[in-house]
Amino acid sequence: MFKRLRRMRLNPNIREMLTQTTLHKKDFIYPLFITHGKNIRNPIESMPDVFQLSIDEALKECEALQNLGIFSIILFGIPKIKDSIGSEALSPEGIIAQATRAIKEKFPNMLVCVDLCFCEYTDHGHCGILNPKLNSVDNDLTLEILNQQALILAQSGADLIAPSAMMDGMIVSLRTMLDTNGFNHIPLMSYSTKFASGYYGPFRDVAQSTPSFGDRKSYQQNPANRREAILESLEDEAQGADILMVKPALAYLDIVRDIREQTLLPLAVYNVSGEYAMLKFAQKAGIIDYERVLLETMIGFKRAGADIIITYHAKEIANLI
Repeated sequence: MFKRLRRMRLNPNIREMLTQTTLHKKDFIYPLFITHGKNIRNPIESMPDVFQLSIDEALKECEALQNLGIFSIILFGIPKIKDSIGSEALSPEGIIAQATRAIKEKFPNMLVCVDLCFCEYTDHGHCGILNPKLNSVDNDLTLEILNQQALILAQSGADLIAPSAMMDGMIVSLRTMLDTNGFNHIPLMSYSTKFASGYYGPFRDVAQSTPSFGDRKSYQQNPANRREAILESLEDEAQGADILMVKPALAYLDIVRDIREQTLLPLAVYNVSGEYAMLKFAQKAGIIDYERVLLETMIGFKRAGADIIITYHAKEIANLI
């Protein structure tokens, strides 16, 4: 006697009733790229329907997002001037500090998450202060300026801080600084397992953050290393992270599942720019059923164990579901 599993698939109402993984608008965080000026909405050739936005245009985007039922965003900054230590990120008048204040004032119910890193702000494009002897980022000096940046963003009204620099000791350093300064209520969503990936190319176009030399392999995670990838996230949990993250998502669903099975913390994935661009250009070429593949991809992220999905597709998904 064999099992007739198809019995549970023949009736569409039964199929719907027994669906195990579902998508909700609350699952999604939408990235916004903020630049100085007014009335700026610069399109990005490698990322269709994604723009560099001035603060006034970002406010319009927030209104459109809330009308779609999306109430969570993550902000990335494009500074006026870049230097060796990312000075704009260390100023209360930096672009993301300004944007955070403006968005929270007009849309107090919007969850404003801020990316915490220096690659967009430095003239060398790396994620912190360089150590010439190492020809790489100085870990502990970078922790000091990450703390300064985080404090400014917390004071500006950020609801959630997302450190992405992949520095050792980053989470415990930030947690101690925030708690000491009266911000123990602000959670940290750590880019806890962030791979040195080729999928980031279009993001570097929009954020203008391509390294001027070398690469980020000395601090981002080796894509070949499964056990180390799990260890990175578990270490951030031990240091006090509130939410863990795997970035990119699509090629790393095994890591998402591995981490999901070893932690009870909420788990996010970042559906990154290269993944987004592949689907958008496949849609343009007419070679896939775009909406079907898009939803199937998002279901895959959740089925692997993600609670939160950061994606440039969020507005489209809100319309679909």
